[in-house]
Amino acid sequence: MHQKLDAKALALSLGILWSLAILSISIVALYSDSYLHHITSFFSSIYLGYSLSLTGILIGMVWAFVDAAIGGLVLAWLYNKLVK
Repeated sequence: MHQKLDAKALALSLGILWSLAILSISIVALYSDSYLHHITSFFSSIYLGYSLSLTGILIGMVWAFVDAAIGGLVLAWLYNKLVK
């Protein structure tokens, strides 16, 4: 007896979680001199428009949500195909 994953719920959960992680990392980087700055520069190379500013962080959060939501959909789809 295998249960299927709810793809929509997993996509929303991962999207929200990852966008909040981007927000948290960005806030810590804003208030430090060098801590996490290499990670935020990595994010800016992945998410177009992301930077350590209010609008840049919001843009990064939107990209992160979409990125993780698509990943969650693919993960749930693959899991549901494999448990059949």
